[in-house]
Amino acid sequence: MEPVNDQRRRELALFLKTRRARLAPEEVGLPSGGRRRTPGLRREEVAMLAGVSADWYTWLEQARDIQVSAQVLDGIAGALRLDPTERRHFYLLALRQLPADPQPEDGAVPRTLRLFLDRQEPSPAIVTDQRMDVVAWNRIAGLIYGDYGAMTALERNTVWRTFTSPAMRDLLRDGWERHARHRLAQFRAGYARFAGDPWWMATIEELTRLSPEFAEWWPAHDVLDGPEGMKINHHPTAGLLVFQQVSFLVAEAPHLTVTVNMPDGATAVKLERLLKDAGEPGETSLEKLASASHPR
Repeated sequence: MEPVNDQRRRELALFLKTRRARLAPEEVGLPSGGRRRTPGLRREEVAMLAGVSADWYTWLEQARDIQVSAQVLDGIAGALRLDPTERRHFYLLALRQLPADPQPEDGAVPRTLRLFLDRQEPSPAIVTDQRMDVVAWNRIAGLIYGDYGAMTALERNTVWRTFTSPAMRDLLRDGWERHARHRLAQFRAGYARFAGDPWWMATIEELTRLSPEFAEWWPAHDVLDGPEGMKINHHPTAGLLVFQQVSFLVAEAPHLTVTVNMPDGATAVKLERLLKDAGEPGETSLEKLASASHPR
């Protein structure tokens, strides 16, 4: 049987050939040069567009064992007009890791994902991005963890809130340190893809200044991924809430993570009551008072 690395390089070579074959020279601003024996770009044209030597690119398509860098891969991905899914596939074949994409600027959350969050109630559910900012949430999550819509972008960062918000300490009580260490280890794992990025550097510096615990634990370089498992909250009106946590990446938007806190039986009843007491979505406090004064 062919060694795994040989198979991976061969798969990479075939992938590049197929992507090259689908592009016409005029699509990338090159003269067509008349009829070609085979469709698509020539190897030397891809190399020129990517800013690498023709020999080096040829070796890559020949499945040779050569060293590649993220910068070179980005050049080839651009030359071949790879879409985001193809680019991730390319990185996995070439480096066995995903590209360290910059933070998406539009912050768009798919409508179907927002609908999914709403359908999870009474389970609190949120969506976080690569920085661990909360970018979408359902109503019950806002009732338990705070009004995300009224928060600043920094306040919606789960690590920032964990280490700077007194309300989070009150909500978690004896479980705060376990939760905080877990969040910090997730943050450290994510930082590996963005080391040196100005936002990360500024946030780490500010948290180090504001939080003695962050300043003490950050240098330990603990890394961790995945959900916390059991999660216990102490809500000021609903009381003790017990959850099992599950997290997963979104296939069509892999920079987003969905986290759902699934309540036990007693907690689910409390959350249903909390939702009922909060009124209908979009209903203001005045409208709730009016409804109470004039029952239908």
